Formats: sequence, C-alpha cells, structure tokens
Amino acid sequence: MFDTILATAEQYGCNAVRNAPMSQYTTFKVGGPVDLLVEPDSEASLAALLKACKADGVRPMILGRGSNLLVPDEGLPGVAIHMGEAFSSVTLTDEGTILAEAGATVIQVCRFALEQSLSGLEFAFGIPGSVGGGIYMNAGAYGGEVGDYVVRVRHMDFDGNPGTWTAEEAGFSYRHSNYMTSDLIVTSVELRLEPGDPAVIQANMEDFMGRRKSKQPLEYGSAGSTFKRPEGYFAGALIEQCGLKGVSVGGAQVSEKHAGFVINKDNATAKDVLDLMALIRETVQREHGVTLEPEVRILGDIPWNS
Repeated sequence: MFDTILATAEQYGCNAVRNAPMSQYTTFKVGGPVDLLVEPDSEASLAALLKACKADGVRPMILGRGSNLLVPDEGLPGVAIHMGEAFSSVTLTDEGTILAEAGATVIQVCRFALEQSLSGLEFAFGIPGSVGGGIYMNAGAYGGEVGDYVVRVRHMDFDGNPGTWTAEEAGFSYRHSNYMTSDLIVTSVELRLEPGDPAVIQANMEDFMGRRKSKQPLEYGSAGSTFKRPEGYFAGALIEQCGLKGVSVGGAQVSEKHAGFVINKDNATAKDVLDLMALIRETVQREHGVTLEPEVRILGDIPWNS
C-alpha cells in the first residue's frame, strides 16, 4: 500500500511519516494517527504526489496548520498531504502585492507585510492558521476578512493540474469560499495591500494581538471559535447566557475566558470535545431556540458529519 506515493516522496526528497499522530498537526492537540503523511515542498512535488495518490487509488486529505480541524481519536485512514513549513515562501511580486504559498502562516504573512510597509492585514495578526486554510474558509477577525485583499488564488486539482481563480471566482463570503465545494487545492495567493507607515502598522498589529490575548484562551489547545456566528446572535454570548462557561466534559472545557471557545484544558480526547460540543448545541437549542453550527471542521465518520 502507498508504494507509488512513497517512491515519489523519496524521488522528490519530501518528508513521509507513517502513522503520523494528528495531535501533533492540529492546534486542538487531539486525534489519532493518519496512515501516511507526506509533505511537498513545491508545486512540482505536490503535483507528483497527487498523481501518485491517484495511481495508488487513494484520495488524500489536504492539511495545513490544522487550526480549524478536529480529528477523531481512532485517527484517519489513507494519506494526508501536509502543506507546512516546506511549502511556505512569502515574496513581494511587485509594489504592494504579496505572493504567499499555502503552507505559510497568516502571522508570517502579516509580519512580512509589516517589513514591506504594507497595510491591510493588521486585523489578521494572531490568526493561527495557514494561508491555504485562510483562503479556504475566508478567515477573518475584527471586521476584516482575508478575501478582501485577494487578487488571485493559484490552485491544483487532484490530478495535479494547476489553475487560477480571481477573487470573484473564489466567491468569498462570511467564513466561506468556493474552494469549500470544489475539488481544488489552494497552492498560493496574491494579496494586494496598500502602502502604510510601519510604525502605525505595527501599533495596530500589537493592538489586535493584545485584544486576542486578553479575550481568548490562547494558552490552551483549541480550534478558535468552535461554532459559527448564527444570524442575529453571537455564539459565545448564547453559550455564556446558558451558564456553560467553564463547563467541562473530560479534559475539554468551555473556556472561562471566552465561551465561544472549547479548549483542550487537560489532555482532552476528541470524544471529550465532541461530547461537550453536543452538550452546548443541545442546551442553546433548548434555551434559545438557536441551532449552532460548528465552525471547526470535524473529520471522520461521526454523527456530526452524517
């Protein structure tokens, strides 16, 4: 099994790990192993690995920084292609345009923009995910969204064929892009920013980071906001009004700092997190008549996904 994939990884010098523990590749820090994890370091090696997966009859899971994923305790079958540090260059293509590969972190791009005296992404400083994940779900915070600054997105299909979408074709909206319903893998993005005073940019970045640290439980493993914002409400406020702040199931807890976050307080399992999420949703539905939908992407064959 995976003979073509492993041979291709060796040919291109890509890291390949059998039974890779997903708790080490997700910010929730829970989840069992995936059968095989491989890490491309270029579009060429990514294309070759995708073709190898097809030859081996495997449809791979695409993994970035794992900041919005919950992996079941039993792990995942098959192959994960990890777009990580080996696929994370950030460059200036022309005045005001940044080209960032999918494995770069959003924080890395924000710091690069600061170095180039480019403004616009200050709101995103502190978002823990990768560029690929940020584009996939149109990550945002404090009224800003990554999609607002996209010129075009480069992608690849599962046959290894490259292509591009404009921002309009990517269809960005609240926590959504057309990549969510496509068979396309984000490989890089061009972001158009505006010249700015680096001192002002840095001050704004520090302000947003300070707000995060004061209001969010950054010291614990989590996947950020656990539930999407329901129309006309705030998920965290609804959860707090139900008296669930600080409530635990096993090692998972509704954060005492921000009720919108379920955290890995004490060696939680994925089942702890899922059971706590179910308790939250049932309670909010009963007391407020509002159905919360997960913002965290839950992997595996479990009731939330059926």
